[in-house]
Amino acid sequence: MCWFNRKGPSGFSGASTAEEVTAGVDARGLVAVITGASSGIGLETARVMALRGVRVVMAVRNVAAGHRASEAIRAEIPGAGIHVLEMDLSSMDSVRRFATEFEALNLPLNILINNAGIMTRNCTRSIDGLELQFATNHIGHFLLTNLLLENMKRTSSETGVEGRIVNVSSSAHFVTYPKGICFDKVKEPSRFISLIAYGQSKLANILHSTELSRVLKNNRETVEYEQEDGVNISANAVHPGVVTTNLFRHRTIINALVKSIGRFVHKTVEQVWNILCVSNLMVLLYRVLQRHVMWHYILNSPG
Repeated sequence: MCWFNRKGPSGFSGASTAEEVTAGVDARGLVAVITGASSGIGLETARVMALRGVRVVMAVRNVAAGHRASEAIRAEIPGAGIHVLEMDLSSMDSVRRFATEFEALNLPLNILINNAGIMTRNCTRSIDGLELQFATNHIGHFLLTNLLLENMKRTSSETGVEGRIVNVSSSAHFVTYPKGICFDKVKEPSRFISLIAYGQSKLANILHSTELSRVLKNNRETVEYEQEDGVNISANAVHPGVVTTNLFRHRTIINALVKSIGRFVHKTVEQVWNILCVSNLMVLLYRVLQRHVMWHYILNSPG
């Protein structure tokens, strides 16, 4: 469609791929943690970042799939720096083990992409007793971010390179309860409605990004709140658009619908993640804008 290919001020369009957006970027020396990196858009992000020189730590639930994905990246990009570590975001113990194993690598951390997500059909509890979507999509990422934040602060301070935290949200955050997040339904999900449960997990991603940005950046509009002034880390939330991935694997009707209309409105995995690369690779976005930005909820629209 012509509107899908229409270029904006950046010179890119909704049809641009991550490789096109990051062409010419030298990101050697940066380290990124990407959750859900064994397939779909997480894998494409890992691949393109590795292509640009980023050392990538793939946080995956299925280690075998993670190793297959990393081997495919190395086959395409000889010498790519790839690590595969196990993490089940629905288990707080697993998240803590991942953080410990990551710190044992003695790596700095410039970029954290909280990408992994799940959409379930039935009411399911995590091992910690929480509604599974909220536990996986938000609580696990919230804990992971807190556990890795000191490393990111240290890295940004020592290198002078702005750190990036990106929470992958969704426009589904509009599909939630009238009052927003209902924590009683997270702990006790009576009268479970799957889409609303998913929506409030995505709303939590946006609220998490907002609060992170408020705490980490000196926002003059919120000076009455306690802040960590001068921390050189930005936090953003991203709605990547409609894309066919494994997210809908537990929702057979939705999966069929997405696939049937996909040829008209959806982006390929390569296209949808151009916006994450823009949001993360340091030399793009903020330096192009040449101004301080508190935080953004970035929508990857077709045009």
